[in-house]
Amino acid sequence: MILGMDIGNTTITFGLFKDDIRVDTWRLSSDQNRTVDEYGLQLFSFFQFKNWKVEQIRGIIISSVVPSLMNTMSRLCKDYFDLSPLVVGPGVKTGLNIRYENPKEVGADRIVNAVAALEKKAPPLIVVDFGTATTFCYIDKNSQYQGGVILPGLNLSTEALYEKAAKLPKIEWKQPARITAKSTVEAMQAGMYYGYASQVDGVIRKIKEEQRTPAYTIATGTTAEWLSRETKEIDEIDNYLTLSGLHSIYQKNTKE
Repeated sequence: MILGMDIGNTTITFGLFKDDIRVDTWRLSSDQNRTVDEYGLQLFSFFQFKNWKVEQIRGIIISSVVPSLMNTMSRLCKDYFDLSPLVVGPGVKTGLNIRYENPKEVGADRIVNAVAALEKKAPPLIVVDFGTATTFCYIDKNSQYQGGVILPGLNLSTEALYEKAAKLPKIEWKQPARITAKSTVEAMQAGMYYGYASQVDGVIRKIKEEQRTPAYTIATGTTAEWLSRETKEIDEIDNYLTLSGLHSIYQKNTKE
């Protein structure tokens, strides 16, 4: 079995693959103050609860946008699985032609998502990942990664509004009944839901206009399904896109 780890700013998502099929997933919060043993024991408890055997893991692959957690998770792999992980980064085969000015600047999560998207659909493609930041990636008809857009994620935007505006309360994510709100909470919810969905659609349309071509759009991430009810430009939701990409890259780097 292969274990994939997607280390994000808010959560770490784990995916377990057996015979090239994803058989389980789970999440832990990203906490830079946790020790190797704290993460290791939590991970082991998941394995025991689901009746998976640690000894069955023959390979681990990690993508991370949190450098400070890489050392912790790499040590976890060695201490608890007796394995050295494959880390998505320079030197790792992805099959992706990155046309960024400095390819090393492209986040591992964006690379992994692009690899997974190309295995699902023929390009051109737009990949949207809703996380702490929301990222948009464009892959042209020749399967070249051309770049994209980064903007604050929905949760980050909501928290910033609460923290920086003294009279605005914390709100839950909720689709309001109308956009012309009758209360402060409802007005904030309308802004987050309708405003963010419109922003997403606007960015996708702008990418298509600039590239002068239609593009199939795949979305993933924590709020993808929630926002997709309002967005018009998203064609498909895949909550496990990043994990699929991790498995694919592992296969590209280990096949004889």
